[in-house]
Amino acid sequence: MEVKDEKMILWAEAKKILETKEKDSNKELGYEQNNALDHLRKFSKLNEKKAKDMLEELGKIERLKDRQKMGIVNMLPQDMDDLKVLFANEVVSLSEEDRKKILNIVKKFT
Repeated sequence: MEVKDEKMILWAEAKKILETKEKDSNKELGYEQNNALDHLRKFSKLNEKKAKDMLEELGKIERLKDRQKMGIVNMLPQDMDDLKVLFANEVVSLSEEDRKKILNIVKKFT
């Protein structure tokens, strides 16, 4: 198999792709695809529309990179400690105000 393109997608998008493939496919999903779909069914809490809307709203916080916004949407941090863990290996330093905005946006969509 050859990788032709690579891009980050939200868990909700990946879940939808795998569920569609599971329904439409003449053959079963592969081992890795089944494991990924099981994981996404357990941990992906938002539907695709809510996830994209949340991603768009997080876009208003200028300091966040796309992968950081996607991490927030996928992980849905519930408090400052969760947010600190999510940004533990990041170079960006968020203000207290930005962190509160992020948590308010998460609460709005969950």
